[in-house]
Amino acid sequence: MKERVVLLLIIASLWVFLFIFQNYMPTFWALVFLCSFMFVYAIYMQIAFKHQKRKLRKKPKEINYDYKPFVTIMIPSHNEQFVIEKTVENILELDYPNFEVIVIDDRSDDDTGKVVKELEQKYEKVTAMIRSKDAFPGKSAVLNDALLLAKGEAILVFDSDARVEKDFLSKLVPSLEPKDVGAVQARKIISNADYNFLTECQNNEYALDTHLQVGRDAVKGAVELRGNGELLKREALEDIGGWNNYTITDDLDMSTRMQIKGWDVRFCPDVKVYEEGITKFLPLLRQRRRWVEGSIRRYLENFTDVLFSKDMSLRVSLDMTAYITEVIMPVWMMSEICFQAFRVIKGYENNILSSLVVLLSIGICFWLVTSYSIRKYNKKTRFKSVVQAVGTSAYLIVVWFPLAMFIVYKIIFMKKTMNWGKTAHGGEIVQQEILT
Repeated sequence: MKERVVLLLIIASLWVFLFIFQNYMPTFWALVFLCSFMFVYAIYMQIAFKHQKRKLRKKPKEINYDYKPFVTIMIPSHNEQFVIEKTVENILELDYPNFEVIVIDDRSDDDTGKVVKELEQKYEKVTAMIRSKDAFPGKSAVLNDALLLAKGEAILVFDSDARVEKDFLSKLVPSLEPKDVGAVQARKIISNADYNFLTECQNNEYALDTHLQVGRDAVKGAVELRGNGELLKREALEDIGGWNNYTITDDLDMSTRMQIKGWDVRFCPDVKVYEEGITKFLPLLRQRRRWVEGSIRRYLENFTDVLFSKDMSLRVSLDMTAYITEVIMPVWMMSEICFQAFRVIKGYENNILSSLVVLLSIGICFWLVTSYSIRKYNKKTRFKSVVQAVGTSAYLIVVWFPLAMFIVYKIIFMKKTMNWGKTAHGGEIVQQEILT
């Protein structure tokens, strides 16, 4: 109910704002103001990143090689009989000295439970956890149950299709050492990016996300966890009461609640975790629907805490506010188009052409940032980056805008559900073993 009320208040405020501008001021300038704010903030992040790089070149960050906390690696798995064994074997090759692996079979209908038990018998570092059929559903509940068995001072979470290099933990752990850091996120990469257009777009989408996360990290902003390849300090986990069983995006919810409590979340672009991209459109929509819904709901659930937290730093608060525009923007754009179309039909004075120019400008800026991200992080040529940015931008608009509008409608008019939207791994495609 709280989420519904908060969202209605936000939309009502937006419509009142648009109505006032429609009748008393040119709406064009409202859009220009919003775009300018986003542009200035993007430039600020880029400058901060460049400054951080220069600073590190002059004075490299000191690494405490003696900081090697015992790490518990958790791998939740639901119907993952095709991939879980290779994932565990890949993770056991880590060159880090102090870790254990807890593999959780979460109410699977296939032979995942059998494979997990065999892994426990085969490897000393592996502990199998089999959840009963009537256990509380969801990844958060799985991780909370596993935390009761975990011995680690730090918790590393992997998806069941994860692949990493041997030095993954050794490179990631030092970033967790500072007292105010509660979690660290590795960069995610699609392992089967060359499979088809969708997987290529997902990999480019991850490159764009990396660019944004690097910027947020540079300004010490609200870096977000991404579920796969996240390293959590146990002290921070216990401080916020573990994972939220009633969220459908455990990682995003965890990020926000940590930051409300004053914990920093950091991002390490040089530490990579590979995962399988989704090859078909409808399963992709189901996954992204969960991501969009979880992202919006975590802001609504924690709305007052975000506004009035005494522990959250001003930088994180401002950064989080800036990124809430990703929720507001689709509603703003659709509302603006509807208002202007109504005025055109009624023959009233309108600003539809200037509004379309602003929307086109936003699209061009988005395309340029996407192209830059693809070139920088996916190491494509300038020509390929520009071409792929066109397809990726179209993909992102087609996927994210309708989903954002649908989720706004769902939160207001439909009952909340805990529909996880399970992502299938390893069925249709043969996993690409990019690491040896």
